[in-house]
Amino acid sequence: MQKTILFSSDEYQLHGTLHLPATKNPPVVIGSHGLLSTGDSPKQIILAKRCTENDMAYFRYDHRGCGKSNGEFSSATTFDGRCRDLIAAVQTIRELSETGNQIALFGSSFGGAISLALAGTLNIASIVTVAAPLFSEGIKEPYVNDPKNQPLMQSLDKDKLFFDIRDRISLISHLLIFHGDADKIVPFENALELNKTAQDPKMLIYQKNGDHPMSNGIHQKEFTNLAVAWFEKYFQK
Repeated sequence: MQKTILFSSDEYQLHGTLHLPATKNPPVVIGSHGLLSTGDSPKQIILAKRCTENDMAYFRYDHRGCGKSNGEFSSATTFDGRCRDLIAAVQTIRELSETGNQIALFGSSFGGAISLALAGTLNIASIVTVAAPLFSEGIKEPYVNDPKNQPLMQSLDKDKLFFDIRDRISLISHLLIFHGDADKIVPFENALELNKTAQDPKMLIYQKNGDHPMSNGIHQKEFTNLAVAWFEKYFQK
């Protein structure tokens, strides 16, 4: 079952899709997409399917200025604004009657940084990240999945995208990290520092020759299987 959820973050109305299993009041995984992506990203679609098959709900949403959510991408997109979007998403899910009170986070790339920035303060069961940067100045170059999106990147206010979350990592536990060692956008060293600083339990999945978008099919299957198992492991039965 899928249900459209509209919710507010600041002055923006955000669009989300809640995937529900047959289980009553299931735990929920909330996904935060990358800078130029949406909640319709392939990673989130497959995670939603696999989570519901394993009696977990999944909530994927479009950040402000993206997809079906309100806002102009160039003016609405800031690091702090996306953090507030995730806080609003968590609050919205916790107020629903269809879901339980257990929540986990998934974040990809910029969405991984957003999720990590808040994971230590949101009372979550676990968190999974893919190619997450820990500070904006450590990103080699912005990832553009389509050359036609280059003008979008150029329209952004780089000062409002600045972040450094390295001082928040020690608050995080129950963390599963995926990162390719051939990532030319977010260097693999981010994953090493993340794994070193976070609290146990934690695990780093080192994907040999893996790129930023995780284009290797074997890596994609590994990610899906291990991520779903990680979420399931740390949700209380």
